[in-house]
Order: sequence, then C-alpha cells, then structure tokens
Amino acid sequence: GPGQAEMYAGLQELGVANGEDLKETLTNCTEPLKAIEQFQTENGVLLPSLQYALPFLDLHGTPRLEFHQSVFDELREKLLERVSAIALEGKVEERYKKLEDLLEKSFSLVKMPSIQPVVMCVMKHLPKVPEKKLKLVMADKDLYKACAVEVKRQIWQDNQALFGDEVSPLLKQYILEKENILFSNDISFLQNFFSPSPKTRRQGEVVQKLTQMIGKNVKLYDMVLQFLRTLFLRTRNVHYCTLRAELLMSLHDLEISEICTVDPCHKFTWCLDACIREKFVDNKRARELQGFLDGVKKGQEQVLGDLSMILCDPFAINTLALSTIRHLQDLVGQDTLPRESPDLLLLLRMLSLGQGAWDMIDSQVFKEPKMEAELITRFLPLLMSFVVDDHTFTVDQKLPSEEKGPIPYPSTIPEAFTKFLQENKIACEIGLYYILHITKQRNKNAFLRLLPALVETFSDLAFSDIFLHLLTGNLTLLSDEFALEEFCTSLFDGFFLTACSRKENVHRHVLRLLLHLHHKVAPAKLESLQKALEPTKQSGEAVKELYNQLSEKLELRKPSPAEVTETPSMELPLPTVPTPASR
Repeated sequence: GPGQAEMYAGLQELGVANGEDLKETLTNCTEPLKAIEQFQTENGVLLPSLQYALPFLDLHGTPRLEFHQSVFDELREKLLERVSAIALEGKVEERYKKLEDLLEKSFSLVKMPSIQPVVMCVMKHLPKVPEKKLKLVMADKDLYKACAVEVKRQIWQDNQALFGDEVSPLLKQYILEKENILFSNDISFLQNFFSPSPKTRRQGEVVQKLTQMIGKNVKLYDMVLQFLRTLFLRTRNVHYCTLRAELLMSLHDLEISEICTVDPCHKFTWCLDACIREKFVDNKRARELQGFLDGVKKGQEQVLGDLSMILCDPFAINTLALSTIRHLQDLVGQDTLPRESPDLLLLLRMLSLGQGAWDMIDSQVFKEPKMEAELITRFLPLLMSFVVDDHTFTVDQKLPSEEKGPIPYPSTIPEAFTKFLQENKIACEIGLYYILHITKQRNKNAFLRLLPALVETFSDLAFSDIFLHLLTGNLTLLSDEFALEEFCTSLFDGFFLTACSRKENVHRHVLRLLLHLHHKVAPAKLESLQKALEPTKQSGEAVKELYNQLSEKLELRKPSPAEVTETPSMELPLPTVPTPASR
C-alpha cells in the first residue's frame, strides 16, 4: 500500500535496498532463485559466522524475518543505550555535534515504526532540535504525538496556540474536579473542601501533568500563568488562583530553581503555603509576609497583581478568615480594640489584597486597595459584641434564676451588621466565616439570630458554592434541630428558598443537605420542602438527578398501610450516642 511505500521511502536516500528494489530485480532477471539468493547476500547481516548458522535456523523452521527482527531489536536497544550515553559524555559541543549528525542520517527513516524510537531518542537528547526538523514533526500529527515531551517543549515555546490546545483540556478538568468536590454528596464537618493539605493537592493529576509539560522552561511557565490570568479575568473563577499557587509550589517541591528564582512571588507563596498547611497565620510568618508586602519597590508594583492572585486563592482566603476570627476572640479576652492589633490589621490587608485581585488585574492599576476605616472601627467591634453576647448568655444560664425568669437570647441584629454584609466585601467575607464558626460550635441561638442577614449579601457571597459547601457541612452538627418547625422555617423558607429559583447552585446545595438529613426533618415540613424543591423545566441535569435521589429515599421511608397496624416489635431501643462536646 501507499503507507508502506512512504514508510520505507527513507531507505533509498541512505542507499539501502527496499521492497521496490527487489521487485525490480525479480522483474528483470532470468533466474529468480539465484537473484533472491544474491539479494539476500548483499542485504543480509554481514557476519561470516552467520553463513553456516542461517541454514541451521532454516532447518528448525525459524523464518528469516523472525531472525532478522530479533537481531534488529537487539541492535536497536544497543543504539538507544548508545544515544543516551552520547548525550552525557564528552564536551558539550562535541556530544551535540554527534547527535545532530546522527539525526541528519536517521531522520529520513522517522516514518519506519522500527526506526522511529531511535530518531525520537536522538531528538529528545538535543537541547535544540534544528528548526526544520521541528517544523516537519509539527506538520505531521502522528510524529507530533510520538514525540518526547522534551521535543514538544521546543515546539510549544514558539507556538502559543498549539500549547494552549494542549493545556486547555487540563484546565477544564481542574475546574470540574473542584466543582465536583464542592457539590459532593458526602457532607461532613470533618472532611470538607479545605481538608486536603497543600502537599496532597499538588499531587493531583492536572498539577502533575502541567509541571511535567513545563519542565524547567520559563517561557512555558509564563504562558501557563498568562492563560490562568486570562481565564480568571474572563470567568472570575477563583479556582484558577489556586492552580496558580499550586503550580508554583509544585515546581518548588521539585527544586526547579530555573523557574522559582525568577517568579517574584516564590518566597511569599512558600511562606503562605506553610500558613495554609496550619490553617493559621502565626506571628512569625505574619512578620515575614508583611516584609514581602512592604518590600515591593517603586517601579515593581506589577508584582502586586500576582500577589493578589495568590491571595485570592480560596485556600488562602480560608486561612486568613479563620485566623481573623481567632484573633477577634483573643481580643475579646484581652479587652483590646481591633485597631490596636497589628497582626489583625495585616490579616485584613492581605484579605483586601486578595479580594481586590480581579479589579487590579482587570484595571492594570497596581496599588493596594484602600482599607475602609469603618471596617476596623465599627464592623469588627460589632462582631466582638456578638462574642460577648454569647459569653453573657452562657453565664446567665448558669446563674441561679431570680424571680425575673430566664433571660432570653438577644434576637435582633444591629442594622449596621446587615448593611456591612451588603456593602463591604471584606466585612461580608469575615461575617460569613463568623457564622460558620458559630454553626461549628453548635450555637443554634447565635445562628438563628444572624441568619436573616445572609439573604442579601455583597454580590450574593452567602449563596456562593464555597460558603454553602462549608455551611451544609457544619449544619450536620445541628442535625437534631431539624425536627423543629421553627428552625426549619428560618433555615429553609427564610434563607435557602429565597434564592433557589434564581440560583441553580443553591437548589443543588439544599438537595444535598436534605439527602443527608431528611430522616431528621419533621414529616410535614419535609413534604412541603419536597413540593418547593421540585425541578422546573429550566432546571439542569444535576438538580433533577438529586431530586430523584431524594424522592426515592422518601418513598422508601413511607410506611405501607399494612405496617401501620402491625403490633410494635419487641426490639430493644438502641442506646443514644452522646454527641461530642463542641470545641
């Protein structure tokens, strides 16, 4: 076939006979058998000792092809070993000269499956494959596919579009993996989106593949960062910021100094990575991080764009917000105001840099966002007053009650709190983390008091996937409250259902929660929720799928008429397991 002809085309250039030559010889000769014998002698393996060994193999029925093939495989292995050895020995210029000569001789046979591995091996060891050969490889899909990544890097670095085509599916996969975790059916306050350590996350398939594709090539690294910035701008999806940090730290793990030393964010990211591992910014690291921020020189402000993207990574925001809540609690105990705590101010400074990433990269105006004084003088003291309310209430509960009866828990929210959550992004982020904190403490009173403030928040942050993922996880700690009408009405009617119809993701999170907790919900409430949550024509597949799963579970729960009239079984009641005390 034509494929065969093309495959062996290179042999003639090298003066080696091929099938065409044999055909020609046989067509123009008088004694075919003699001609074949002569062709075999001329083109066989030239070893005198073989003259007698080959007829012996013939007697054993071993085809000549099989023999030649095994000799060939053996030689090819030796050649591959030799090429790899040449690549390491002698003076640099000399060894590459040898390899280039070898490539020049062998490249015409690159289409022969048997020879191809050798040609590919030679190219793999050449730090600069001649431009002409790279173009030929690029023009041929099969050759390009068969290339070692070392050769592909040389092709990619001057072909951004081609590199983009290779990277794009990986980035899509990465975002999908993140969303799958956020919407996972396993709901738990112990295991959540933020549980895996940074080191574990960097072992993920996509990060590893990208690290492998980049190698030590700064140009390719820069291209990937450019893709990530562009996609972050286009979609506002913060997972691209996570990947930006993970990629840098993956190269850091491999000690690829060629890249780490030229990325101005390296040391900052490394220090922040240690904080994320501990889920806390301690004083020593806080000083270090502050040093990096204060050290941004005139004329180098552009690095702020990169730092802001590193700080916009949800894992960084999570760490900064958790640390902020811990600091506020400490301040209550020390009777100190937020503005008197330099550590707290630094956390806010980094939060606001991270929260401002999109605007900064979009506007290309590289300066730190201004911190609103009110955030420090009014909002944070307000949060501290909530902490005080809890302490007071707890103490009051323990005091012997006088005639006045029990003191009710404060039920109103200061209007300022609601306003801050609507108008100030950082206040909103910290407020949401405070609500996660009280939920984790199983503080139902505080939760119900602050919940109404979540219906309208800054750019709907309370309906974002990360917050709802964490909230649903923490709500499993209050699972016993779901039997109470009042609690369910506040949570579902007062919060979730206000957004279900306009936000598909909220619909999904409510269904996830109910799939997990339906057996705790009062039957009448469950029935009305099932009606309210029914998918519409516009609902996506995920919502329909979850709704069907929930309906099946509820179907199984309904007692059949026969069961209702049966005598109660004599099984012993299971002992109730006490829930562990809240931390």
